[in-house]
Amino acid sequence: MDNKGFFGNWGGAYIPEILHQTFQELHVEYQRAKNDPAFWQEYLHLMRTYSCRPTPLTYAENLSNHFGGARIFIKREDLNHTGAHKANNVMGQGLLVKRMGKKRVIAETGAGQHGMATATMAAKFGFDCTIYMGEVDVRRQRPNVFWMEKMGATVVPVKDGSRTLKDAINEAFRDWVTNIDSTHYVFGTACGPAPFPEMVTWFQSIISEETKEQIKELHGKLPARIYACVGGGSNAMGSFYHYLDTDTELVGVEAGGHGIDSGMHASRLCGTDASPGVAQGYKTMFLQNEDGQMLETHSVAAGLDYVGVSPILSDLWEKKQVRFEAATDKEVMAALDLTMKLEGIIPALESSHAFVQAFKEAPTIAKDEAIIINMSGRGDKDIFTIAHAYDDPSWKEFIISRAAEYSSKS
Repeated sequence: MDNKGFFGNWGGAYIPEILHQTFQELHVEYQRAKNDPAFWQEYLHLMRTYSCRPTPLTYAENLSNHFGGARIFIKREDLNHTGAHKANNVMGQGLLVKRMGKKRVIAETGAGQHGMATATMAAKFGFDCTIYMGEVDVRRQRPNVFWMEKMGATVVPVKDGSRTLKDAINEAFRDWVTNIDSTHYVFGTACGPAPFPEMVTWFQSIISEETKEQIKELHGKLPARIYACVGGGSNAMGSFYHYLDTDTELVGVEAGGHGIDSGMHASRLCGTDASPGVAQGYKTMFLQNEDGQMLETHSVAAGLDYVGVSPILSDLWEKKQVRFEAATDKEVMAALDLTMKLEGIIPALESSHAFVQAFKEAPTIAKDEAIIINMSGRGDKDIFTIAHAYDDPSWKEFIISRAAEYSSKS
């Protein structure tokens, strides 16, 4: 990142005047923390003792035998506290909030995992907490909403626009402008105005820091490829960061929805529907029309339907350092089903996108090579969406009976 917050042609900080002082304070505190070895040690201690790190790198022997090519390893971010990689960033930002002396945090969330992690961090550190979540996502991620509220967070359903992640971000920024003295915005992905893309990446880089050592121990050398799903880009950047100067091929997998030719998807760097733009405080590739109006997106995974993407990933895409692919909803469900039945592991719908592409390519890679799939989170949160997609009759019966039970008591 240069001194204006750009990664090549992408990034920056396009913010209102009222936020300039707040961002300057954040820049200063972030740089102090980054240059202070004691801060990173405090962070690592917190993640070890509170968040169960390092997370395992699991050899998926059954999947490897099934495809008959590369050895498949799965980085188990699902075993991180709160069930996803989101805690890595949130706990780090929580330590910064303590340094800045602020007492309230706000966040946006799509799939609910970032909101869940933020509510957890706020409960641990004693902060007031408000989570903005698109009304559509509130409905399809009700279990996470339940837990956020039980931990003391206020969850605000956003009813504007498409009522998904981009609209939640807009509402969170409106809140921050109104409460800048007391509040820190815990941005959840490697997007937004500088220094958020770099800062979130720094905290998430703990993923690739761990896998680089783990794969050497388990396989003897670095992997041929790493696969990660791409929404905003935080888990992908965390997975890729310590491999950017190696020969390992990095593959980001976006939401293909109903197909990237259908218009019902969220593929920014794989498809052709995105173009350069400035929105929500930074410049990147956005899904937008010729007038700069943001397009509707679709994905079976609530965490992947964002209209933009990390400016760092836009830069790496432009430089051809990362290859981008897309997985359709149908492919995602098939990969999830196979992983559950062969390995007894339940990936989140977001993570399952990475599994799709890895499964397509594993048979073409030599057996003495390894690939890593970053499993960004677990699928427990998706039980309603997954059961609906399976059209599971026993689940329908359960829901109908429970609804009747509630109705009889009202």
